[in-house]
Amino acid sequence: MALRRIALSDFVIVRSLELDLHAGFTVLTGETGAGKSILIDALQLVLGARADSGVIREGAQRTDVCAEFDGGTIALAAWLDEAGFPRDDTLLLRRTVDVQGKSRAWINGIPATAAQMRAVGEHLLDIHGQHAWQSLTRPDAVRGLLDAYAGAQVQPLAALWTSWRDAQQALTHARAAQDTLQQERERLQWQIGEVDKLAPRDGEWEELNAEHARLSNAQSLLDNAQAALSVLEDEDAGGALRALAQAQHLLQDYEHVDPSFRTMNEVLTSCIAQAGDVAHSLQSYLRHAEPDPDRLQQLDARVSQWMQLARRYKRTPPELPALLQDWKDTLHRLDSATDLAALQAAEQTHGAAYQKAARALSQKRAKAAPLLAQAITRAMQGLGMAGGRFEVQLDKAEPGPHGIDQVAFLVSSHPGMTPRPIGKVASGGELSRMALAISVTTSELGEAPTLIFDEVDSGVGGAVAEIVGRLMQQLGTARQVLAVTHLPQVAACADHHLVVAKHKHAEGTTSSVAAANEEARVAEIARMLGGERLSPTTLAHAREMLQGAAKPTP
Repeated sequence: MALRRIALSDFVIVRSLELDLHAGFTVLTGETGAGKSILIDALQLVLGARADSGVIREGAQRTDVCAEFDGGTIALAAWLDEAGFPRDDTLLLRRTVDVQGKSRAWINGIPATAAQMRAVGEHLLDIHGQHAWQSLTRPDAVRGLLDAYAGAQVQPLAALWTSWRDAQQALTHARAAQDTLQQERERLQWQIGEVDKLAPRDGEWEELNAEHARLSNAQSLLDNAQAALSVLEDEDAGGALRALAQAQHLLQDYEHVDPSFRTMNEVLTSCIAQAGDVAHSLQSYLRHAEPDPDRLQQLDARVSQWMQLARRYKRTPPELPALLQDWKDTLHRLDSATDLAALQAAEQTHGAAYQKAARALSQKRAKAAPLLAQAITRAMQGLGMAGGRFEVQLDKAEPGPHGIDQVAFLVSSHPGMTPRPIGKVASGGELSRMALAISVTTSELGEAPTLIFDEVDSGVGGAVAEIVGRLMQQLGTARQVLAVTHLPQVAACADHHLVVAKHKHAEGTTSSVAAANEEARVAEIARMLGGERLSPTTLAHAREMLQGAAKPTP
C-alpha cells in the first residue's frame, strides 16, 4: 500500500500543499532550513504522533494533514475489518490539530483514535531517522530487531511468563498467610456447620410464613368457611343459591316479552354456576381442613431458628441460603489457597513451560545473531568501512517476559579494533554510516510497503555517497522509498526528485515542494554540488552524474 498523495494545510511553514507521489525511489532536496523534513513530520502526525499546537502555521487556527495510500496487504485488511473501518481500493487518513492542542483523526472517513492511527501506520510506513543508532542502545529495541530478524514471536512467551509469575505470587502469598488463612478457614467451618444444621433452602422462608399463617388461623378459617357455605345453601335462612334461582325463574317467565330480561337471565345463570362452584369448594375444604397443633409447633420452632440465625449474622431471613453458599465458596477458595502442595505443583508446571519456551527462543536468537551480524557487516563495508565488523552479543539474563537473553550490538570500525557498544563509537561519520547500514539491512525485515530515510546519509560523502544512492535505488525496485538527503550522489540515483524551497513574503515565510524534471533537476543537482552560483562546470557535472546514475551498476 504505497503512499500516493499527501495534502497539508497550515502545517509549520506550509500554507497549502498537495503532492502526488510515485513508486520507486524518490528524493527530497533543498537548502538548509527549507523544510525538507516537513513532509516526514506531517506523515508522522497523521500516523498518530503526539499532537502539538506548535505545528500549526503562525496565524492559522488549525492544521490539517491528509495522506492517501493505494493497494493493500492482507494484514492491513484484517486489521481494518477487526477495528470496524471500511475497506476500499485506497486508504485515506486525515488528522487535524487546533490551537488548543485538540486533535481529531479519521480512517476512510470514520473517526479514529491516535492509537488506531499508530496501529495502521505500522502496516504502511517504516521510517529510519538520522539518529536511528540511538535506539539501538536501548535493550528493548536491540532485542526486538534481533527477534524480527529471527522471525521469533515473543508474545506467547510473555503470556507464559505472566502465568508463571502469578503462580509464584500465589505460592508466596499462601506461605506468608498460612496462620491467617487457617484462622479464617476455621471460622468459616464453624459458621457453615451452624447454618448447615438449619439447611435453609431458597424460597423456604416464604413457604414457612404462608403455612404458619394458615395453621395459626385454622379454626377461624373453618368457621368462616362453614358460615359462607350456610349463606349460600341454608334453605331455612333463604340461602343465596335459592334466592338466585328464584330470581332467575321470575325473569325467565317474561323474557319472551322483553329481550332485556333474557340478557339479565343469562347473567344470573352464570352467577348461579359460579356460586355453586364456590359452595362445592367450601364443602371440600371443610371435609379435609382441620387444626394441626403439632405441625404448628414444628413451624414455630423452625421460624424461630431462621430468625435467630438471621439476627446473629445481621441478615434478613431470606438472605440465609445465599449467605451459606457464599461461605462455602469462600471456604473452597481458602482450601485451595492453603493447599501448598497444589500451589507448588502449579508453580513448577508454569515454570517448566516458560523455561522450555524461553530456551527455544534463545536458540532462535543464537542462530540468527551471526547471520544478522554478517548482513550488517557487509553493509558497513560496502559503505566505506573496510575492515569494520558488527557483532550481536548474547548473554544470560534473569528470566523475564522477553526471555532469558540479554542482547547487545557491538561494532568495530577498523581492522583489529575490539568491538564495543555502538553508543561508544566516537566518530559522527562512522555512526551515520553504521546507522545507514543497519537501516538498509533491517528495512528488509519489515512488511511496510513504504520506506522513508530521513537524512540517514548524514556524515558520508564521495564514493560512499554513490553507494548509498545505489542501495536506495535497489530498494526502490521492490518498495516505495522516500529519502530526505543533502547528497547529490544520492539524489542523482532517484527515480523521482522533489525540491523543497523556502519563500519569504511580507506575511512571513512559507515552504513549497515541486517536482524537478530535466533541466530543473540538473540545476538542483548542480546547486547541491557547488552552491547557488551555477557554473557550466557544475551543470556539466550534474548532467554526467544523472546519466551515470541512470545506468545499471557494472
